[in-house]
Amino acid sequence: MEKRTLLAVVLSVLVITGFWIIQGIFFPPPEPPPPTEQSPVSGGPGVPNGTTAISGSTSGTEAIAPAEEPVAEQTVAIDTALLTVQLSNAGGDITSFKLKEHQDGDDRVEMILSGSQEAHAFTIAFGTMQVEPVRSRFYVNRLSDYAVEFYRDFTTPEGGTFRLAKRYEFKPNEYMFELTITLDGGHSVSSFNFSGVAYTLGFGPQIGPKFEKLDQYEYRNYYTFTNGKQKQEKATENPIVNHPSWAAIAGKYFAFIAIPYANQYELIFSAKPEPGIASASRLYLTRPAVNGRAEDTYRFYLGPKNQSSLGIYNNGNNAFNLRDMELIKVANTSGILTPLENLLKWILTLFYRIAPNYGIAIIFLTLLVKLLLFPLTKKSSESTLRMQTLAPKIKEIQEKYKDNPQKMQMEVAEFYKKEGYNPLAGCLPLLLQFPIFIAMYNLFNNHFDLRGALFIPGWIPDLSLPESVFNFAPAQIPLLGWSDIRILPFIYVGSQLLFGKVTQTPDQQGNAQMKMMFYAMPIIFFFVLYNVPSGLLLYWIMSNVLSLGQQIIINKYIARKKVGMNAVPAEPAIAPKKKKKR
Repeated sequence: MEKRTLLAVVLSVLVITGFWIIQGIFFPPPEPPPPTEQSPVSGGPGVPNGTTAISGSTSGTEAIAPAEEPVAEQTVAIDTALLTVQLSNAGGDITSFKLKEHQDGDDRVEMILSGSQEAHAFTIAFGTMQVEPVRSRFYVNRLSDYAVEFYRDFTTPEGGTFRLAKRYEFKPNEYMFELTITLDGGHSVSSFNFSGVAYTLGFGPQIGPKFEKLDQYEYRNYYTFTNGKQKQEKATENPIVNHPSWAAIAGKYFAFIAIPYANQYELIFSAKPEPGIASASRLYLTRPAVNGRAEDTYRFYLGPKNQSSLGIYNNGNNAFNLRDMELIKVANTSGILTPLENLLKWILTLFYRIAPNYGIAIIFLTLLVKLLLFPLTKKSSESTLRMQTLAPKIKEIQEKYKDNPQKMQMEVAEFYKKEGYNPLAGCLPLLLQFPIFIAMYNLFNNHFDLRGALFIPGWIPDLSLPESVFNFAPAQIPLLGWSDIRILPFIYVGSQLLFGKVTQTPDQQGNAQMKMMFYAMPIIFFFVLYNVPSGLLLYWIMSNVLSLGQQIIINKYIARKKVGMNAVPAEPAIAPKKKKKR
């Protein structure tokens, strides 16, 4: 019996072992969802007995661990008519966001500008902005050509399990996309409270295009829009708690705009540095602690600052049915000169439609402005001539009453009144031209359509950039730091010196201080304006050339008028005393 029993046990073990081997070969057990673009969302997280509330004592990712680690890192590409986007399952972040219709050198404009490390934008941190964001690899569910979801489970120190999901949805013909953040703990985790917040969504390190430094020609501005008013902010890392309708990081031509969800949140702008990049510009959105399941939808705009792209979010003609968002305010200049600048922009666009070259359009606009201002310029020159003819008489009064300044001022004022001369008449026309000059400067320095606008092939291919005839980088001119030889700054100095020579009056020619101003100032401005956009220099050069032509005409007119004035005998400024009759 014992032998038979032993034989039966051995045979049973062999049969069972063989069965499991055969089942393992031909009927393997189901594996966890692989991290492919088509992998479906797995079932809900495990539910241990009881529930867990993540309290404030739990701080960030140090206390939150992935429930399991998927396989190798995976990237996902989204391609629309306007965008090429790269996403990584490491954190479920966007690593590249390129604009198809806008160039940055030989490549497309990259709106997520990285430093020495790969950029990761739209990160999630379980805590405040000081907490390191999640870098665990997520499962990927490719929902459509324009939508993708990243998800994975995390375990709390108390043993609860919750799921974090990030779903991105893009539109075929828009720069705006939607990001939905979901935290779901089922019956395992009843609330999300990491040191007082549920999570922090972070954008950074910088918007494109590439730049060497930030200054008045390439800058970063920070804005919020609350109750119909736009406010400029600073990157101080202080929370903005008034819950604006949107917040933006704006460069010269491109912008990042965040439209948060409707619930309360804190917003922070930061310039936290990034290795390998000249300057960083970041935005953090901190979601308050939440009880139960959280599902928050954000909308983000990453694209050009122009009317055609931003204006659609005012009229509802967009895939999100947004209206009256006023995103275009990111592109508009602020201040009392805004209407004037918009008028000049409209005229410039009109000239471009007539002659489709923005360089020619700038010349036409400058010519139109000079023609409109010619009466003021003529009046100013006539006033200067009148002042020259009155100067000897004024000097006579000043000599007579030099010991009595108050009496001298009264006599000079009385003389002006008698002659019908206003001493401000020469200055007022120039003051009226100053706002136009500032508006023109802002227009040519910031108008989006000038970016990439060709004027002269081979010399001025982009009116928004300085022109260059020879580049010797990486070498630089000592002290100046220049690596390009440019022609427009030399033409500008020549036109300015010639204009100053023509406009000098005889009394100014003998004045050493006036000579210094006429000759030294253009040379100083040569160094200041050496690296300005070529469109701006083109405007100034044309303005000088046209002003020179105007002045030559005015000088001839004044010369003829002087001849007529000299034919009339001048009356003395102070009437001679009458002699008493004897």
